[in-house]
Amino acid sequence: MAASYATCDSISPSCPVEATTYGYYPNLAGNIIFVVVFGVAALFQLGFGIFFKTWTFMIALAMASLLEMAGYVGRIIMNSNPWHDGAFKLQIVAIVLGPTLVAAAIYLTLKHLVLFIGEEHSRIRPHLYTWIFISCDVGSLVLQAAGGGVAAAAGRKDPKMLEAGNNIIITGIAFQVFTMSMCGLLGLDFFIRAFRNGAFSTTSATTEKTRSWRAFKWFCAAEGLAYTTVLIRCIYRIPEMAGGWGNKLMQNEKEFLILDATMIAIACISLSVFHPGIWFPPMRTGYQRDISD
Repeated sequence: MAASYATCDSISPSCPVEATTYGYYPNLAGNIIFVVVFGVAALFQLGFGIFFKTWTFMIALAMASLLEMAGYVGRIIMNSNPWHDGAFKLQIVAIVLGPTLVAAAIYLTLKHLVLFIGEEHSRIRPHLYTWIFISCDVGSLVLQAAGGGVAAAAGRKDPKMLEAGNNIIITGIAFQVFTMSMCGLLGLDFFIRAFRNGAFSTTSATTEKTRSWRAFKWFCAAEGLAYTTVLIRCIYRIPEMAGGWGNKLMQNEKEFLILDATMIAIACISLSVFHPGIWFPPMRTGYQRDISD
């Protein structure tokens, strides 16, 4: 009988590591590092979010960081037992969903960026950025959650069910790439129009903008970096998932750690170090009221 999650629960001569989905023992040191990084990022987001009252941003990034941390805890467990079914399911769902919430946090800032620079430079109204892209992100999240749930429930016991879950995940990720690409194009168009119209000149800025301008530029750079890394990760996941469970790309841990784990870690770190509560105060709840008092 062929080794499978239906017949194997630990490594043995009849259940070798090569027969598992990933075909390797997840690297212990590397996965511990990512657990620590995402755990620290979650603490930073909770602390900064409560202190600066960036509630929605905090919820999205803290949940994303906690999900990523949980996913790499699952991979640590799989280091000692690659056949551990619960750990396999945990890391599937958590690592699939975490980046979607990072993307949501990025979308949340776009409306505030447009309002700060000047909505006259935008092709759509500021609030539509939130409604359109967050709604699409929720749709992507639902698809990936459903696919991850189906795949996790199937494990390796039901190949047809596993393939169905895989296809749902691919659809969700592809939709996420499309959504992020449209958001990026609209954002780039907005910044180009604003630059051409002189919106970035301090001589044309209000006193409030002049005080915040330098920090604001650093914040924009951090947002751009986070956007780019999340997009890279999502693009990588399409061919990884499209090859089917246990394909050659999926069994390449080095590429996974670079193009998935590291990309999302960079995004979470940049959005923590350059937190809007410090670098972009207009995102704080009650900020306009506070500066007018």
